[in-house]
Amino acid sequence: MSEVLPPCPECSSVYTYEMGALLVCPECGHEWAPSAAATDAGGDKVIRDAVGNVLADGDTVTVVKTLKVKGSPAGIKAGTKVRGIRLVDGVDGHDIDCKIDGFGAMQLKSSVVKKV
Repeated sequence: MSEVLPPCPECSSVYTYEMGALLVCPECGHEWAPSAAATDAGGDKVIRDAVGNVLADGDTVTVVKTLKVKGSPAGIKAGTKVRGIRLVDGVDGHDIDCKIDGFGAMQLKSSVVKKV
Protein backbone atom coordinates (compact mmCIF):
# COMPACT_ATOMS: atom_id res chain seq x y z
CA MET A 1 0.00 0.00 0.00
CA SER A 2 2.19 2.80 -1.29
CA GLU A 3 -0.70 5.23 -1.88
CA VAL A 4 -0.70 8.21 0.50
CA LEU A 5 -4.21 9.22 1.56
CA PRO A 6 -5.10 12.91 1.95
CA PRO A 7 -5.59 14.33 5.45
CA CYS A 8 -9.08 14.89 6.83
CA PRO A 9 -10.63 18.12 5.48
CA GLU A 10 -12.40 18.71 8.82
CA CYS A 11 -9.65 18.24 11.44
CA SER A 12 -6.49 17.75 9.28
CA SER A 13 -5.76 14.36 10.83
CA VAL A 14 -3.26 12.25 8.88
CA TYR A 15 -4.76 8.96 10.11
CA THR A 16 -7.41 8.66 7.39
CA TYR A 17 -8.29 5.25 6.00
CA GLU A 18 -10.43 3.80 3.22
CA MET A 19 -13.75 2.13 3.94
CA GLY A 20 -15.35 1.00 0.71
CA ALA A 21 -15.64 3.98 -1.61
CA LEU A 22 -15.23 6.54 1.20
CA LEU A 23 -12.32 7.96 3.16
CA VAL A 24 -12.85 8.06 6.94
CA CYS A 25 -11.18 10.01 9.74
CA PRO A 26 -10.94 8.00 12.99
CA GLU A 27 -10.39 11.12 15.10
CA CYS A 28 -13.46 13.22 14.18
CA GLY A 29 -15.57 10.59 12.37
CA HIS A 30 -15.83 12.62 9.13
CA GLU A 31 -16.50 10.60 5.96
CA TRP A 32 -15.99 11.89 2.41
CA ALA A 33 -15.59 10.65 -1.14
CA PRO A 34 -12.04 10.89 -2.53
CA SER A 35 -13.37 12.58 -5.70
CA ALA A 36 -15.03 15.24 -3.50
CA ALA A 37 -11.57 16.61 -2.80
CA ALA A 38 -11.87 19.08 -5.69
CA THR A 39 -9.37 21.47 -4.21
CA ASP A 40 -6.07 22.81 -5.44
CA ALA A 41 -2.82 23.05 -3.46
CA GLY A 42 -4.01 26.18 -1.62
CA GLY A 43 -7.09 24.42 -0.30
CA ASP A 44 -9.52 26.59 -2.28
CA LYS A 45 -12.33 25.11 -4.33
CA VAL A 46 -11.44 24.82 -8.01
CA ILE A 47 -14.12 26.10 -10.39
CA ARG A 48 -13.95 24.94 -14.00
CA ASP A 49 -15.76 26.18 -17.09
CA ALA A 50 -17.82 24.11 -19.54
CA VAL A 51 -14.72 22.67 -21.23
CA GLY A 52 -12.63 22.09 -18.11
CA ASN A 53 -10.46 25.21 -17.91
CA VAL A 54 -9.78 26.47 -14.38
CA LEU A 55 -11.43 29.86 -13.74
CA ALA A 56 -10.04 32.66 -11.56
CA ASP A 57 -11.25 36.06 -10.40
CA GLY A 58 -10.93 38.69 -13.14
CA ASP A 59 -11.08 36.25 -16.06
CA THR A 60 -12.99 36.99 -19.24
CA VAL A 61 -15.50 34.33 -20.29
CA THR A 62 -17.97 33.74 -23.12
CA VAL A 63 -21.48 32.37 -22.64
CA VAL A 64 -21.71 29.07 -24.58
CA LYS A 65 -25.49 28.71 -24.81
CA THR A 66 -28.45 31.08 -24.91
CA LEU A 67 -29.85 31.69 -21.43
CA LYS A 68 -33.37 32.68 -20.45
CA VAL A 69 -33.55 35.49 -17.88
CA LYS A 70 -36.58 35.86 -15.62
CA GLY A 71 -38.33 39.20 -16.08
CA SER A 72 -36.58 39.94 -19.35
CA PRO A 73 -38.16 39.46 -22.78
CA ALA A 74 -34.78 38.66 -24.31
CA GLY A 75 -32.22 36.32 -22.82
CA ILE A 76 -28.45 36.32 -22.93
CA LYS A 77 -27.31 35.12 -26.33
CA ALA A 78 -24.60 32.54 -26.86
CA GLY A 79 -21.30 34.25 -27.56
CA THR A 80 -21.85 37.13 -25.13
CA LYS A 81 -18.50 38.15 -23.63
CA VAL A 82 -18.35 38.76 -19.87
CA ARG A 83 -15.32 40.58 -18.46
CA GLY A 84 -13.98 40.68 -14.91
CA ILE A 85 -15.82 37.77 -13.30
CA ARG A 86 -15.76 37.07 -9.56
CA LEU A 87 -15.94 33.52 -8.23
CA VAL A 88 -18.41 33.14 -5.37
CA ASP A 89 -20.04 30.37 -3.38
CA GLY A 90 -23.50 31.14 -4.75
CA VAL A 91 -26.82 29.38 -4.41
CA ASP A 92 -28.11 26.63 -6.69
CA GLY A 93 -24.79 26.17 -8.50
CA HIS A 94 -24.41 29.82 -9.55
CA ASP A 95 -20.71 30.29 -8.80
CA ILE A 96 -19.84 33.30 -11.00
CA ASP A 97 -20.80 36.87 -10.07
CA CYS A 98 -20.52 39.28 -12.99
CA LYS A 99 -21.90 42.34 -14.73
CA ILE A 100 -23.25 41.89 -18.25
CA ASP A 101 -23.65 44.90 -20.53
CA GLY A 102 -27.35 45.55 -21.11
CA PHE A 103 -28.46 43.33 -18.21
CA GLY A 104 -26.51 44.46 -15.15
CA ALA A 105 -25.33 42.35 -12.25
CA MET A 106 -26.00 38.61 -12.55
CA GLN A 107 -24.86 35.26 -11.29
CA LEU A 108 -24.00 32.51 -13.77
CA LYS A 109 -23.18 28.84 -13.53
CA SER A 110 -19.65 27.89 -14.57
CA SER A 111 -21.11 25.13 -16.75
CA VAL A 112 -22.51 27.67 -19.25
CA VAL A 113 -19.33 29.72 -19.81
CA LYS A 114 -16.00 29.17 -21.56
CA LYS A 115 -12.76 30.94 -20.67
CA VAL A 116 -11.44 33.23 -23.40
